[in-house]
Amino acid sequence: MLMRTANRTIVPFRSGRAMTLLGAVIVRGFRRAVGAHSRAIHASAKYRCFAHRVISAGATVADPLLRLFAPSHRADPYTPAAELRAAGAVHRTPLGLRLLTRYADAAAVLQNTAWSHADEAAHLHPSVAAASAAEELPTSFLWMDPPDHTRLRTLVSKAFVPRMVTRLRPRIERLAESLVDGALAAGEFDLIQQIAYPLPLTIVCELMGIPVEAHADVQRWSQDLARGFDPDPLMTPEAHAARSAAASEFMAYLRSLIDQRKADPRDDLLSALSLVEDQGDVLTELEMLSTCLTTVVAGHETTVNLVGSGLLALMRNPDQLAVLRARPEVIPAAVDELLRYEPPVQLTTRSATRAMTVAGEEFAPGDGVVVLINSGNRDPAAFTDPDRLDVTRYHDRATPPPRHLAFSLGIHYCLGAPLAQLEMSVLLEVLLRKVSVLEPRTDTPPYKPNLIVRGLAALPTRFA
Repeated sequence: MLMRTANRTIVPFRSGRAMTLLGAVIVRGFRRAVGAHSRAIHASAKYRCFAHRVISAGATVADPLLRLFAPSHRADPYTPAAELRAAGAVHRTPLGLRLLTRYADAAAVLQNTAWSHADEAAHLHPSVAAASAAEELPTSFLWMDPPDHTRLRTLVSKAFVPRMVTRLRPRIERLAESLVDGALAAGEFDLIQQIAYPLPLTIVCELMGIPVEAHADVQRWSQDLARGFDPDPLMTPEAHAARSAAASEFMAYLRSLIDQRKADPRDDLLSALSLVEDQGDVLTELEMLSTCLTTVVAGHETTVNLVGSGLLALMRNPDQLAVLRARPEVIPAAVDELLRYEPPVQLTTRSATRAMTVAGEEFAPGDGVVVLINSGNRDPAAFTDPDRLDVTRYHDRATPPPRHLAFSLGIHYCLGAPLAQLEMSVLLEVLLRKVSVLEPRTDTPPYKPNLIVRGLAALPTRFA
């Protein structure tokens, strides 16, 4: 199988013996890399098929592709991404999509409306029938193009503009102080469960109008749905079932809550959307349910990962933490640097709507790409010393660096970006004011198996 890239570096296997020998080497390396942590996924017939297709792709990129997708490499996806970027701007993958590794190409695709985001379900979730995709994968405007994208996104966008988000600062400050005080009292705790989850989850649930007694269920449903964004070949049957159950249960819960709001409206986003649905021609029930669900899930899951990965990065780089203590005015810029350095969303997809050329490769209408955000954000052609955390990178520079890709670009730029940035900024302000010692209690904290919405499963931490 010949893989074509811009620099033609991919070499096909030309003999059965070469295939056997090289395949054996890569399989041994793959098994060592995956290890016990991913036995459940490795046991999946679909995943074995995926791995064999990677091996068949060619010697130059098979190993970094395997490591990029293997759950055991969630702690460091950046090394295999760098190897792929060095090998070429474009690579074919067993997903049937070509992988874009470099910042300039990624930014160009994300900003170009001729690249559609409406086919992600078809690209990554072929096991889901098109007729049931809206209920099985309720992503609303995330995976839509105009005019539907514009119509649905506009319904919730006013709640997330910077002017409206700023009004939430006092509540975010009170909550952050309460969570940090609790962590200080405990001394040692799991930062993910005690701070990273409750901060954004509480805020987005309050914004939507979801009562506190449902927060634990919302967290569970959201985790299963975020895991379900991963390509089907990387998911176990149990993960598939959990995704389906979460979508069904969450939508049923929201349907009941919206019925309550129609009878007794309150000052929350659910009440506002329920009034819109009553107009009939503006918003269907399924559109309303998926829009509410998407707003809640996207409104906290990625921020959980920003908080967890961001604070771990600062604890591992005490010199940068010291910069923030000495210069707290740098905090907003530091949040952007943490997003560049550890993007909560590692990749996204797009489809060509017309014939186009990217990095010297031709794309026909319908051809898909994987935009590797984690690679673009660390491309040395775009960022100086990209593997170094520099909290001043985005602060008051005469020549500012390019915008990072963590929130995407163009019409799909993250709706909740102002809220996520505010939550992280406020948390850093509170931590620097109240906590003298921040340190992880392990060098190898566990990660969730998620490929796309990547984050820590736990982070044992000590505050003093």
